[in-house]
Amino acid sequence: MDALSRLGLEHIAGKRNPALSPEERFCAMLLRAAMVKDAMIVIDRPFMIIPHLVNDVYIEDILKKIDDFYLSCHIYDYSWMEEKYGALCR
Repeated sequence: MDALSRLGLEHIAGKRNPALSPEERFCAMLLRAAMVKDAMIVIDRPFMIIPHLVNDVYIEDILKKIDDFYLSCHIYDYSWMEEKYGALCR
């Protein structure tokens, strides 16, 4: 619940996957991966999970809120999606 509350998502604790919004689903999957000891997170094509995002600002904000949960995070996507990754590619 502490991890969910960091992201303001306590209300999804009792929901099943189909009942989640794309953002809630992304955060739930991210938190699940980050809860492993010494987590090294790999995110594959996040804009397939949250297609309506125009850039990576939302993803960057979420990662910053839980940055003490994981050792590293790598995001993989197609090169034609590069323009969406301004904030994370600095």
